[in-house]
Amino acid sequence: MRFSLFLAASFLFFLISSCKNKDKQPDNKSENNIDAARNFIRAALDGKFTEARNFMLEDSVNTNYMDVAERSYQRADQTIKDGYRSSSINIVSVKETIKDSVTVVTYSNSFKNDPDTLKVIKSNGQWLVDFKYLYEHDTDTMQYKSAINNTIK
Repeated sequence: MRFSLFLAASFLFFLISSCKNKDKQPDNKSENNIDAARNFIRAALDGKFTEARNFMLEDSVNTNYMDVAERSYQRADQTIKDGYRSSSINIVSVKETIKDSVTVVTYSNSFKNDPDTLKVIKSNGQWLVDFKYLYEHDTDTMQYKSAINNTIK
């Protein structure tokens, strides 16, 4: 009798704990390129940098830039943090530079209203943000730049 009661209680405990763990697991996959950018931006604006890293292409440069952004956010005044958290994301433009695998998203947030640019890459079937593009791209990479003619003959 005791053994069956213990077995039933163990089964009930296992069932409850497995349901709770399912509810707590975050959805770390983005459905598309825009969703990946939005998830990354929202997590960063909310100060959830661990979550933002889940939507970021993992490489040492991206990790370093994210560390810098996180430290900067942590040092900011509470009014600035609250402003970022309550802001909305405004997508300014979306350009697919390589169809179905690379997208450049220009966005701003309603708190600062200062446009920034992110590159979103499809890697192993998952859309991820290449964060370093924000810091390393030309000011306007989407315009055609003509080649300079070589005048030396």
